[in-house]
Amino acid sequence: MIRPEDRLNTHEVTNQPDRPAARDPWAADPTLCGHVASQGGDAKHLARFGAALSDAWALGEDARRTPPELRLFDRHGRRLDEVRFHPAYHSLLELGLGEGYAAIPWSGASGGHTTHAAMVYLLSGVEPGVCCPMTMTYAGVPALAAAGFDDWAGKLATPAYDPAIAAPSTKRALTLGMAMTEKQGGSDVRANSTRAEPADDEWRLTGHKWFCSAPMSDGFLTLAQTEAGLSCFLVPRWCEDGSRNAIRLQRLKAKLGNTANASAEIEYHGARAHLVGEDGDGIRAIIRMVHHTRLDTAMAPAGLMRAALSEAAFWARGRSAFQKRLIDQPLMQTVLADLALDWEGATALGLRVARAFDEGDPLSRVGVALAKFLSNKRAPVVIAEAMEVLGGMGYVDDTPMPMLYREAPLNGIWEGSGNVICLDILRTLRRDDAARDALDAELKAAAGADRGFDAALAAFRDRWPKDPQEIEARLYCERLAALLTAAVLIRAAPGAVADGYVATRLGADRGLVAGAVSGLDHRAILDRIGD
Repeated sequence: MIRPEDRLNTHEVTNQPDRPAARDPWAADPTLCGHVASQGGDAKHLARFGAALSDAWALGEDARRTPPELRLFDRHGRRLDEVRFHPAYHSLLELGLGEGYAAIPWSGASGGHTTHAAMVYLLSGVEPGVCCPMTMTYAGVPALAAAGFDDWAGKLATPAYDPAIAAPSTKRALTLGMAMTEKQGGSDVRANSTRAEPADDEWRLTGHKWFCSAPMSDGFLTLAQTEAGLSCFLVPRWCEDGSRNAIRLQRLKAKLGNTANASAEIEYHGARAHLVGEDGDGIRAIIRMVHHTRLDTAMAPAGLMRAALSEAAFWARGRSAFQKRLIDQPLMQTVLADLALDWEGATALGLRVARAFDEGDPLSRVGVALAKFLSNKRAPVVIAEAMEVLGGMGYVDDTPMPMLYREAPLNGIWEGSGNVICLDILRTLRRDDAARDALDAELKAAAGADRGFDAALAAFRDRWPKDPQEIEARLYCERLAALLTAAVLIRAAPGAVADGYVATRLGADRGLVAGAVSGLDHRAILDRIGD
């Protein structure tokens, strides 16, 4: 029995809400549920996945706090070229892949890409680092299937995780990584210097890759120069004759975030490889993979924003200052409602683009780049402001805010940074009539429902009656992406959300910082955040 005089009253914690240990991110997010339903995703599958994620936060913490370890040699001096992970990392991969993260879009199920995109969203708020290998596995299926690698494509699309270090033919499921970037070229992959030489029925690769994502994958899509030009290759990590392929891990990159995932610098020393697609046509072959990885990099920032806003809103509801709950303070309401518009816009647009993937709609070819560009530019701002809601607590790793903040810039860099994406958008609209027509139809479908939207669309077309010059690409793409987002919200979100987005994103009456707006229906927008 502790006597009252012995109590350490200064250690009592008051005026701080306690998060429950287990949270189902699907059940707590009615906004996601509504947008998934409107775009044709599988709510039952996602409900099961959300329930499975309820206890995954602790796994994510373990995977982050015990980072991957490079093991170049065994105790006898034999080369290993392996990365060791905390068991929690493998548990999360088993959970995600087992629930169909990489498989469901290729299963024939209705709304498969939309369901997959929602899984990306959900898992990104729990542990983003494990998404990288699963996303590349998902995206590798169309690239390898188109090139006739049916065994590989089938095992990539198997809803299972097999971590064994073994020949691909002996495994029940496979994972895929990517190794394109070289230090002298970056996004300019045509400057790659890795060489490929024919050898019997295969090829041998020699060269250095500055970034290899997920180096413990069973194989990698990579680019190398042949006599015919830049070509795409599948490089297995383990050869069918029982030998390790000649892929040398040089080091693991020390990164700002994404710490649970390993990113490596590698060298090919005559590594065995298989040509994917036509010799000299490597860009066309690998773009099938990049097109799909971009969907995930467009959807992940919505999940990161959602996780940050959920924490901020929960804190604001349970914390009082100046005799009022924070959530009842008018200025706090304005800030949170303004941030929520970015999050819901990113969520709605990402899932609409995913539906375009499901339907084979040409909109996907330009929509995915627009969604990736805008959502990733907004995510760091939204997460930083949400962190500020918690004050000093938001800066402490006891909360998820620092992790979310460190992750916020990454999806904007992966699969084409901002300038590359903007130039891709211009190129697509100039060359792809079907994509341009689909985008125009999507914008026209929302016309007539909101005078502010109609005026903004007319002003946009007056401003750019023709394709813009490259120097204006960011301005053009930002406004076009905001118009597309508004068009989706007008048809898929409550009036308070759509009206608020149009007024503050397409109108001129707002400031440069979050919350520098007026006229929002705070309560209706904040209710969308959920738990």
